[in-house]
Amino acid sequence: MNGPEIHVEFAPGLALFVPHGRRGAATALTTDGVSSLGHVVESAGVPLTEVGSLWVNGREVPSSYVPAAGDSVSVRPVERPQQVPGAPLRFLLDVHLGTLARRLRLLGVDTAYESTDIGDPALAARSAAEQRVMLSRDRGLLRRRELWAGAYVYSTRPEDQLRDVLDRFRPELRPWTRCTACNGLLREASKDEVAHQLEGGTQRTYDVFAQCLDCGRAYWKGAHHDQLVAIVERALAEFAG
Repeated sequence: MNGPEIHVEFAPGLALFVPHGRRGAATALTTDGVSSLGHVVESAGVPLTEVGSLWVNGREVPSSYVPAAGDSVSVRPVERPQQVPGAPLRFLLDVHLGTLARRLRLLGVDTAYESTDIGDPALAARSAAEQRVMLSRDRGLLRRRELWAGAYVYSTRPEDQLRDVLDRFRPELRPWTRCTACNGLLREASKDEVAHQLEGGTQRTYDVFAQCLDCGRAYWKGAHHDQLVAIVERALAEFAG
């Protein structure tokens, strides 16, 4: 680029997106004189999904603002809890976030998940069509303009991923109401209704069941139930209400 030079300071929470040399104090960037500030910020490595506001010379500006020579820019992170306008809050997760998807569903959060890699254009199109917040660790995907909304998943550990999403968006929690396999809603079911899915030991041991209204999968308090209860109780203790 050979155009106006501006000075940009990225908030500490956005440091992981920018090269080491641009972290901390304001750094000089040369622009082309025609690109928007949003484009400049994304070119520096920060997806706009992670930007709460842009300030130039002490006043807030839209991402469409075209920087001028000498501008002092502050890139601030999203405020929490983040407000997503429009449809009821629901999510779409890419192929790499299966465990997070199951845990969000366990908590009753409307969570669509693609178990195969359908590609960034298809994911972005589904986000827009269904008005879902796209959760991903793919920065390129989060830069796609057709997304309804998006958010970067900062950790690789499912426990931290879940806590971060709940802290950022504060979705309504309704544990034990969704199928962790397909996201469908659950209903109470009798043993006879789900008998064809049960092995002998399960039939003898359990009497309380639920069944997915969409895929028909049966649920009961099996061997891993205590682990699931712990996940639910931690989430409710910190984020319910």
